[in-house]
Amino acid sequence: MNPTPKTQTPEPETAETPTSEAIRPADETRAETTAEARTTAGSAAGTDAEHHADAAGVDAAADGDADSTAAADDNDADDNAADDNADEDDLDVAAAHRSSGLGAAAASIVAVCLGIVALTGTWTSRVVSERENLVGQIKIGQSPTAAQQISEIYGDPWHATAAVNGVVALLALLIGVIVLALPQRTGWVRPAALAGAILGFLGLLVSIGMYFDLFVALPSVAA
Repeated sequence: MNPTPKTQTPEPETAETPTSEAIRPADETRAETTAEARTTAGSAAGTDAEHHADAAGVDAAADGDADSTAAADDNDADDNAADDNADEDDLDVAAAHRSSGLGAAAASIVAVCLGIVALTGTWTSRVVSERENLVGQIKIGQSPTAAQQISEIYGDPWHATAAVNGVVALLALLIGVIVLALPQRTGWVRPAALAGAILGFLGLLVSIGMYFDLFVALPSVAA
């Protein structure tokens, strides 16, 4: 039987792919690969730049810390210098105050001497007593009574002596108290000042007793 057009088996058609279509995917693949490579390179470059930036930041921070440390050291050095200057000033002030120790020592010795003189009597008190005696003799005239002689020739000179000794004792007491109130750096100054103050106080008590006739009364005229 001759095949009829209806029964004729159609030949399979071979799918022909255009050359351009077959090549395009390869180009696109290469392009994508190139883009990915560039992206990767860019990322690597960015990462390197970030690393460099971080390293630069660390270096800058280290430099800043070093500068801060140097500034702190400078400030500490300035503070130490200021402290040294303050210590030197304190030493100068202490030395200036230390010079007053000689005056305090001398004042304590003066207080002791004045206290002793107030108890034993002074040359000034003797002169004043003699003057009062002379003035009394002039006052009583040629015919004095016994009471006048006792008062003018004996009583007034006695009281004048007590007054002068009392003034000296008071000076000794005041000087001793002032020296005791001052800061002392010598061990013997304070005891000496205390001794002068005690002697001055005792001399003042004796002078008061003499002036008011508490120890020995004036002689009296028998009626």
